[in-house]
Order: sequence, then structure tokens, then C-alpha cells
Amino acid sequence: MLWIVANIHRIMIVSGVLTMTMVYATMAPEAALRSTFGESLEGPVADVVVRNWGALIAPMGAMLIYGARKPAVRSFSLIVAGASKAIFGALVLSHGGRFLGYQAGIAVAVDLVWVAVFASYLMAVRRMASGGPTVSVTVSV
Repeated sequence: MLWIVANIHRIMIVSGVLTMTMVYATMAPEAALRSTFGESLEGPVADVVVRNWGALIAPMGAMLIYGARKPAVRSFSLIVAGASKAIFGALVLSHGGRFLGYQAGIAVAVDLVWVAVFASYLMAVRRMASGGPTVSVTVSV
């Protein structure tokens, strides 16, 4: 866990950049749905909802990148992004294996790893605040 604490800023940047790739759903909603879930929705409402989905996911990635550089908001960024990723994973898994053969399956696996890493960091930092071992990290801008 000390390795995660010492490198959380790098971990958050990688996770943030990968998360921000979903911005493509704002530009190509049908392609995003087909590649992610193997299915498509039709009509203007579907177009708006899928574009909005991409527009809401991308700021989660930006927030992770921002939190990587601003320790004061780091925990908040990890909690919000982690909750978003956990909810996405739970929703996809609630359909059984239906979407796991598409990019949604990869996204769920990767997102659940991120959730575990974020939770490990948060627990380690909390333990350090209560007198556990400490790690010093310097982040250059």
C-alpha cells in the first residue's frame, strides 16, 4: 500500500486520461454504444442521452488529473470518481454477461481495479493520519 500512496499522483493521471477517452461518446454516440455494449439506440433522445453520458464521464477523468496535482482535493476526487466507476461496474454486471464480451467488459474490469486501488489509497492515508507509517512524496509541476 505504501507504493500506491507514493505513486497515487501517477496512478490518478493514468486513470484520468483513460477515463477521459469516453469523451468520444459526445462526438460519435452510436459508435460509442456499439463498441462499448455491442448494441445501439435510435432516435434523438438516445443521441442526447449518450452524448450526455460521454460528457459526464470525461469530467471524472479531468477531476482525477486535477486531484493528482492538488493534494487538497485528492481524496474527494478519488471518492467521486471511484463511486462513479463502481456504479458503472454494478450496472453492467447487473445484466449478467450480456455486455462483458464488448468494451464494457474491459472497462468494468479496469474500473474495478481502479476502485480497489483508490480504496487502498484512501484507507492507507486514513491509517497514516491516525499514526501509522508515513510516506513523503514530491510532485513537480
